[in-house]
Amino acid sequence: MRIDAHQHYWQIERGDYGWLTPDIPVLNRDFLPPDLKSHLDAHRLDGSIVVQAAPTPEETEFLLSLAATDDSIKGVVGFLDLADASHPVHFERFARHPKFVGFRITIQDMPDARVIVDPAYVEALRSYAVQGIAVDLLVKSDQLEPLIELVKQVPGLHGVIDHIAKPRIAEGAMEPWADQIAELASHANLYCKLSGMVTEADHERWKAEQFIPYVRHVLACFGPDRVMFGSDWPVCLLAAGYDEVVDILERALPDTWGDEEREKLFGLNAKAFYRL
Repeated sequence: MRIDAHQHYWQIERGDYGWLTPDIPVLNRDFLPPDLKSHLDAHRLDGSIVVQAAPTPEETEFLLSLAATDDSIKGVVGFLDLADASHPVHFERFARHPKFVGFRITIQDMPDARVIVDPAYVEALRSYAVQGIAVDLLVKSDQLEPLIELVKQVPGLHGVIDHIAKPRIAEGAMEPWADQIAELASHANLYCKLSGMVTEADHERWKAEQFIPYVRHVLACFGPDRVMFGSDWPVCLLAAGYDEVVDILERALPDTWGDEEREKLFGLNAKAFYRL
């Protein structure tokens, strides 16, 4: 099974995508399954994992409704606000849907990332960890210290770091990101998505070779069994097309990687992580 482990759909008129404005015209329109089909077909992908793009339970319901009628959607990663005492109610409702595969914590949008190590937050994540629930972690490179502290307090967290934790690729900065990624990778139940990289580079002047040290470092730390390809389409369109995103990753893979490692990266690891 070949899977794009990270992409988005949205419908503007729903009204809960506050970050989508006319100032970003390339994204300020509807993106739905028919728009992605040609890309999936071109790269022989069987389908995708659709990830929340709005911080509302209503958007998760919308994505699950799409999944109910579209075979290309292999799983939905929804939104759950662990600071809201009603999060277990939302989770139980989502979990009734066969294609609900987990939820995402949007740490990047938090004014203070240390909220994730508050006792109530840690307790909630421990509960989900016991159940083996998949948790996407959207985090920026300058927020990794709280994340490291969190995974120490919730050692059973079944988590995946989105977008390789958004290092400062445009600046060519590797540290402290590289050391922190290595520390996170020491937790055997954490995975990492090779996704969302192109939008961390200069949107107009990026070069494919810029991504190689970041990709190689993630692969060296997490190994071939805990990494996933994700296009981050359509957000990637801010800087590159779908084909370019795939090409960037392919060109960055080590020469020693063969068919077995590529099959894991481009689908089998996502299948295992999300228990498809």
